[in-house]
Amino acid sequence: MWFFQSPQIVYGEGSLSHLSQISGVRALIVSDRTLERLGMVEKIRVLLRENRFQVETFLDVESDPSVTTVENGAHRMREFEPDWIIALGGGSVMDATKAMWVLYEHPDMDPAAINPIEPIFLRKKARMIAIPTTAGTGAEATWAIVLSEKETHRKLGLGNRECVPDLAILDPDLTIGLPPRITADTGLDALTHAIEGYTSTWHNDFSDGLCLQAIRLIFNYLPRVYRDGNDREARERMQNAATIAGLGFGNAMAALAHGMGHALGARFNVPHGRAVALFLPYTIAYYVRGEAKTRYREIAQFLGENVQTENEAADWLIQKIRALESEVEQPLSIAQLGIDEKAFEEDLETLVAFALNDSQTLMGTRVPEVDELTRLFRVAYHGDDVTF
Repeated sequence: MWFFQSPQIVYGEGSLSHLSQISGVRALIVSDRTLERLGMVEKIRVLLRENRFQVETFLDVESDPSVTTVENGAHRMREFEPDWIIALGGGSVMDATKAMWVLYEHPDMDPAAINPIEPIFLRKKARMIAIPTTAGTGAEATWAIVLSEKETHRKLGLGNRECVPDLAILDPDLTIGLPPRITADTGLDALTHAIEGYTSTWHNDFSDGLCLQAIRLIFNYLPRVYRDGNDREARERMQNAATIAGLGFGNAMAALAHGMGHALGARFNVPHGRAVALFLPYTIAYYVRGEAKTRYREIAQFLGENVQTENEAADWLIQKIRALESEVEQPLSIAQLGIDEKAFEEDLETLVAFALNDSQTLMGTRVPEVDELTRLFRVAYHGDDVTF
């Protein structure tokens, strides 16, 4: 027995106006100082107050949010006692908000104890709305939570199916003018979600079609929106693609590119989407050289490429991904990130340990041994070919 989790989704131009239709008394907006400065928080606040809500904010979420930030936000919620919790921002804000929501309803719970096995019994105090301002993480449609332990430079992969937001609002106006670098990072994050979701060992009939459609949308629209951040059609289609990919991989899981990306991002402060996308071509090459069944030929054929074998399909897909990464000016190796080789080698043992202990690594069709993963990190550092 399995479950397909999804929020209610309101999407398209003007979808923020749906906030005038929700019923409640108190709403707490979780966001960050940048979005406050850009006026987006005020836009949400005005809509809620027009709907006769009492409104408060917690605006101290940082990139790669820490457990301490989550505890502070949960404390703010317990003071205000909202019946709606609204996450406005990118993946960091939405992940932090989910964890705050759990601690708001269960003050004595250790955030690290949030897991997919034990029930949490949420929604006794509040429900959650997710309003993404980027197009990539898919966190508005998933139950995963990634937090950072600042002391150990480690990322915690947490989550529970109850943490899927009740409502996701996709208004493309909120992504107009997003800087090209963030547009590329988040868009490639969504591509990695979709490809890994389609090829993970937990893929299923419900997730497959979503992942394939997200892949096609991203290849078609990410270059457009990178070139012109005011292209409204491309913004809307990329926002749809990110959420569709979130629904896909959120119900199928990711794989090794995420395990390696989480490790590198935590140790060297690399943005999540940039890190996982960098590793994606290397992990595709690694998987197809193993004995496990892969599905790259199906992806290539869906995209219109006439390939005959898995190896041929994998090579074609790798080249297509790298061409897209080059078009949106992304690094193709760890060295191109500007990470010093000596520092990389000093941390390599830790990177490997973190990646091997990441739950996403286990979802791939081939789980590496320590020596294989060490070699794969080194290959990705130099930009070499995967031959093992």
